[in-house]
Amino acid sequence: MKGAIVHLVDDDPTVLKALGRLFSAAGIECRLHAGGYAFLGAFNPEHPSCAIVDLQMPGLDGLELQEKLSGMDIQVPLIFLTGKGDIDSGVAAIKAGAVDFLTKPVDGDRLLAVVEQALAQGEKDRVERRDRAAVNARLDRLTPRERQVLDLVVEGHLNKEIAARLGTAEKTIKVHRGRMMQKMEARNLAELIGLIVTQRTTAT
Repeated sequence: MKGAIVHLVDDDPTVLKALGRLFSAAGIECRLHAGGYAFLGAFNPEHPSCAIVDLQMPGLDGLELQEKLSGMDIQVPLIFLTGKGDIDSGVAAIKAGAVDFLTKPVDGDRLLAVVEQALAQGEKDRVERRDRAAVNARLDRLTPRERQVLDLVVEGHLNKEIAARLGTAEKTIKVHRGRMMQKMEARNLAELIGLIVTQRTTAT
């Protein structure tokens, strides 16, 4: 992916140098970090990227780094490497959301393919977060009554039914519905439902 950065996180300078050469030869920008804390201090979550992380590191190991990123609500695709063939740790990393778990010495072509997958996943996640934030911003504009109307409209209720549910006149519901549609920037019911589906599915 053009402009993306691959972060290499390993306490072994020999590994960092070798992986750095691999990505430089492939025309991929990479940043080298001597450990988990060094990575956290330099990482910019706004930039498209992924990270290749050694599982066994002093100070802050790979799984601890993954947990810390999750606690900070930072979403970056992680690829784990280990020289010890620690399958249990690899399984734990995958369950916690890692893209893949590879053992050293890693095959260059395999690693490049996994990085491509990780960057694609990262871009997809970024678009989903952006779309969800846009829908949430529109939802925040609604009054409590407009939000009630929205929920009932999405459930498939007609204006007359909504009026009966909320104990008000149908013409009042029409006014609330019109304002709600305007604030949600939805031209029709199909667009409104699409927005809410996007907000709910990307939030899971």
